[in-house]
Amino acid sequence: MTVAAASTKTVALSGIAAAIIDLDGTMLDTAPDFHVAVNRTRADLDLAPLDQQTIVDFVGKGSENLIRRVLSLDYTPPEVEHHFAAALDSYQRHYQAINGTHATLYPEVIDGLQAMRDKGLRLACVTNKPIVFALALLEKAGLRQYFELVYGGDSFPKKKPDPMPLLAVCSEFDLEPAQIVAIGDSSNDAQAARAAGCRVFNVPYGYNHGEPIQDVESDGIVATLLVAARHISN
Repeated sequence: MTVAAASTKTVALSGIAAAIIDLDGTMLDTAPDFHVAVNRTRADLDLAPLDQQTIVDFVGKGSENLIRRVLSLDYTPPEVEHHFAAALDSYQRHYQAINGTHATLYPEVIDGLQAMRDKGLRLACVTNKPIVFALALLEKAGLRQYFELVYGGDSFPKKKPDPMPLLAVCSEFDLEPAQIVAIGDSSNDAQAARAAGCRVFNVPYGYNHGEPIQDVESDGIVATLLVAARHISN
């Protein structure tokens, strides 16, 4: 797998003591997992399968949003709500069965995480994926060991782009937001970081709701997590 080159000027960040890193679309390409689980769910409802890109454009705001968007392609809003609970249950069962089976690491993820750890950075993973799926996926991919904290989309009452999960990391690490950089693939990550007062890098691959990542306000676009590590200092 290749990743796109960074295309905007990236600021070197100093005074950084920790990094908050997104999961889907940032460390792992999980689009094939979403594709399989969503289409198995649609089969349960006697709906036609969707292509992977359509599903990817719905990823990033949690499972509930994903399923509502998927259902909205075939149903009216009242019908979406009528089918939602059963569809979400079906999706969660199918996703749990294949979680990580078709996912692949993006280039230089492990090298990047190790480089950050070597610089003394504390690491947290904050994702909108349900925590039970996130922990299982990190373990399967060999990434869990790098993270002191892992928060999922159901760990708090609000998820990204709300700053609540990022502020929880700041509190747990006993650090000021300005001492933490958030790294992710979408506007959710950048908006949450800015609202929390954190610095932010975006990667140029992943899932940004079908919109160009270059349009997202950040401290820069980094080609990989290893490149991000090279732009961070204590």
